[in-house]
Amino acid sequence: MPFSPLGKGFLMGTIDEKTTFVSSDFRNIVPRFTSEARKANQTLVDLLRTIAARKQATPAQIALAWLLTQKPWTVPIPGTTKLNRLEENIGAAGVDLTSGDLREIEDAASKITIEGARYPEALERRTGL
Repeated sequence: MPFSPLGKGFLMGTIDEKTTFVSSDFRNIVPRFTSEARKANQTLVDLLRTIAARKQATPAQIALAWLLTQKPWTVPIPGTTKLNRLEENIGAAGVDLTSGDLREIEDAASKITIEGARYPEALERRTGL
């Protein structure tokens, strides 16, 4: 099961380098969520947004639909507290990604270097994440 399949909200396309989080938000201590890392990683969201526009979907739905194509037993479990986000996530199951779409995603993703660690170094050492 993919953990945090929407990159802690980043792949939804609603977070950019100017986004601020409330002081208690975990993302404030995550290296991948520094302003610089978010700016550098925006290329991935832009790719998802481009495909989403063609498919009349959201970037989050494209990210989840891509995960669903990886293996028949893949079960992404995005977390949310909002009904509209749950409905959006469920809609990913209805997004049809063609082999051309998948190739486009794979080709573009292979050229993107993701900036910033997924978790703070101390947490990674302690938990093995």
